[in-house]
Amino acid sequence: MPHFTAPVDDAEFLLHDIFRVTESDIPGYEDLESDFTTAVLNEAGKLASDVFAPINQDGDQIGCKLENGQVFTAPGFREGFDALRDGGWTGLDMPEEYGGQNLPFLMLIAVNDFLSASNVSLIIYQVLTHGAAQAILAHGTEQQKQTYLPKMISAEWTGTMNLTEPHCGTDLGLLRTRAEPQADGTYKISGQKIFISAGEHDLSDNIIHLVLARLPDAPTGVKGISLFIVPKYVVDENGNPGERNGVSVGSIEEKMGLHGNATCVMNYDGATGYLLGDAHKGMRAMFTMMNEARVSTALQGVSLGEAAYQAARDYALDRLQGRDVTGAKNPEGPADPLIVHPDVRRNLLEQKSFAEGGRALAYWAATLIDRAHRNNDAEADALVSLLTPVMKGFLSDVGFDMTIQAQQILGGHGYIEEWGMSQFARDARIAQIYEGANGIHALDLVARKMPANGGQAMREFFSIVGAFIAEHKNAPEVGEAFIAPLADALNDLQSGAAYFAKCGMGDINSVLSGSYDYMHLFGHVCLGYMWARQAVAATQALAVGQGNPAFYKAKLKTARFYMMRQLPKTKSLLIRSCAGAEPVMDMTAEEF
Repeated sequence: MPHFTAPVDDAEFLLHDIFRVTESDIPGYEDLESDFTTAVLNEAGKLASDVFAPINQDGDQIGCKLENGQVFTAPGFREGFDALRDGGWTGLDMPEEYGGQNLPFLMLIAVNDFLSASNVSLIIYQVLTHGAAQAILAHGTEQQKQTYLPKMISAEWTGTMNLTEPHCGTDLGLLRTRAEPQADGTYKISGQKIFISAGEHDLSDNIIHLVLARLPDAPTGVKGISLFIVPKYVVDENGNPGERNGVSVGSIEEKMGLHGNATCVMNYDGATGYLLGDAHKGMRAMFTMMNEARVSTALQGVSLGEAAYQAARDYALDRLQGRDVTGAKNPEGPADPLIVHPDVRRNLLEQKSFAEGGRALAYWAATLIDRAHRNNDAEADALVSLLTPVMKGFLSDVGFDMTIQAQQILGGHGYIEEWGMSQFARDARIAQIYEGANGIHALDLVARKMPANGGQAMREFFSIVGAFIAEHKNAPEVGEAFIAPLADALNDLQSGAAYFAKCGMGDINSVLSGSYDYMHLFGHVCLGYMWARQAVAATQALAVGQGNPAFYKAKLKTARFYMMRQLPKTKSLLIRSCAGAEPVMDMTAEEF
């Protein structure tokens, strides 16, 4: 069973050396002193390594069971969820008036980074609850907020989101679930939903489903969809779970991974529901939840990449295999450890540079989300909207790739279940699919997010990275090694954007044919920017003798690896992005 150690030092470096949280003008950041954040992160790390990680493999190998309409989670999951609840982790960033702690979203992302790495199946129950609570907070009536939020924030009750149906996934305009208005102002919800994560389980006293459905007079397409609160148990006048609602689990999906999380077919048979937000505006309300879920899914790619990397690194340090070609490094032993071999080091550095760069990107996005919400900053909100498809698509794609590379380090043992490496790969694979398949996010990026408001958010991104380059390009310690490669990659990103703008709507297939490669090009530039920032901060820390020199020196070496070995991929990705439609579209359907 792999052992997980939360990267607290790296998280602290990001909070205080990179983002300098206490110097920020974002309300609440001034309270994030190092002593406080270290204490929070250390406790979250203990929860991850001592409680979540030890039951992760049971979640995978035993999974969930459906018996007489009730889902029972894997051994230890109830105790693990109780520890999450009892520790107050479920309301970190939620409003105090409903029982939360009102910490910045950044702190929730840092904590969930650790918990996702240690047991992603278990934390998903809470991630979905948090998203559902956010949707109610943003769009609910005051009565709905008072009824549901305190117990969802405390995780006495959990939440879900119900979108997908057997005949429609991405194209929700085909949705058939019905909502019949009742005289008392409620609605009767009837239909079937599939792929519903945490749809039924034994971890909480009630489950609050958010369900997309169509009213009788609804227009066709997505403009006719409404969102409803449908509790497993109807809440009585005292705010307690009452009679069982007309919602039941039909089956548990048999999945490739995430066996510890109950992914259910949910049947709604005249279930009592309550309109959340305005009629026919359900997609607007649901996107509050979906956008948060997409950031969380991007983080899952990073977190599982980190967990797999740790296991592979530990194995490479311990496993004796072959001799260093330049001379034995373990002359008293029968062989040298795997870590001496260049290709093993190359593999591990790809994993390490992704995990630490991806973590930095996720934290940066969290600061932008906090700025958008706490400062009412429209530019930050637009920038997050632009970055969300990049993060979701790129980080989940590469995160899965890194779990495969980590598995490779273990050789045959990586293919044996007891070592736990295949679980990382199987769990990570879904992140490329759910919350919108990554191809859809690539299309969303180039066709909607980049051109939005005349390309304003894209220009803002160029401006932010360009200003950083201008500030540091002549610094002798970092200019040539870290800033020049970033400037080159940014130029590739701008060239791709110019090509798409030239194609325009008149040659939309050329734009869409290059969208996936451009999403990855964008992702590499984001990580290049994050690594350049880390290199600058590490150089400054070493210059003044701050902190642990070994940590900062390792940062610089990892940054150099990314700049020399990973960031140059923007060249080939630019060529692919601008190859036009013909190589993709020329074949007829019959020729496939």
